[in-house]
Amino acid sequence: MKTAIQIDSCFFYTFAPTTSNSILLSLLYFTDRSNVLLEDVVFNEAVSQQIHQFLKEYQFRKVLEQYDLPVANKMLLYGKTGCGKTLTAKAIAKKLNKKLIIVNLSRIVSSKLGETSKNIEGLFKEVQYESAVLFFDEFDSLGQIRDYDNKDNTEMKRVVNSIIQLIDSFPSRSVLIAATNQIQMIDEALVRRFELQLEFTAPNSAVLDRYYDTLLQKYPLQFQKMERLYDITFAEAKNHLLQSVKNNVIQDAIANHPQDLSE
Repeated sequence: MKTAIQIDSCFFYTFAPTTSNSILLSLLYFTDRSNVLLEDVVFNEAVSQQIHQFLKEYQFRKVLEQYDLPVANKMLLYGKTGCGKTLTAKAIAKKLNKKLIIVNLSRIVSSKLGETSKNIEGLFKEVQYESAVLFFDEFDSLGQIRDYDNKDNTEMKRVVNSIIQLIDSFPSRSVLIAATNQIQMIDEALVRRFELQLEFTAPNSAVLDRYYDTLLQKYPLQFQKMERLYDITFAEAKNHLLQSVKNNVIQDAIANHPQDLSE
């Protein structure tokens, strides 16, 4: 049985324990629809081409399947924090007009180890009914390479095998995206299940300039003046830009609209 709680545009689902198993998935949540446009996400050229090819194949999957051609629907995103992995998953869901299911795997794996396989199986069953984009964050939490002397190693191998089977039978109408900052910690057999493996690196100056331009275009020209920082991630660049724009808005209010200042 599951209980749904709506907060703004998100539905948070909690799976209550049952007599047959004690699945507790407290961090699985559904967003009605992602509002991130693919055009607003800045990629390097190689990543951009692969994502657009992925989307094109998925959109024409029925035609391709008529000729027994494989269609990719599983993507592994890896690289430094703040380089756009989560934003990419949201943009893909928006582009495909699908519901986005986001799962923080570190909390599931940190629960009783013996129940991890049941928890993951419950998630995959839910996706079968949703025809959604399933996004696994912190994917390395599931597939970590364990020392053979570790007492949990046997159970973790069982978990990995279970996940492999679930991924192999993942429905073609849905999309599976996983993200990790530590791809080297994931079992190689798991990595191979993803047809597309994309590395997200820190953006160079040219890419950051395109990102700044994309973000700034929504604001009036007088608020766009800022010092551009480089050698930083997208997340750091966005925070820096927003702070600069806010300061510009405040200075404009002080100079031109002092009567509108709030206490």
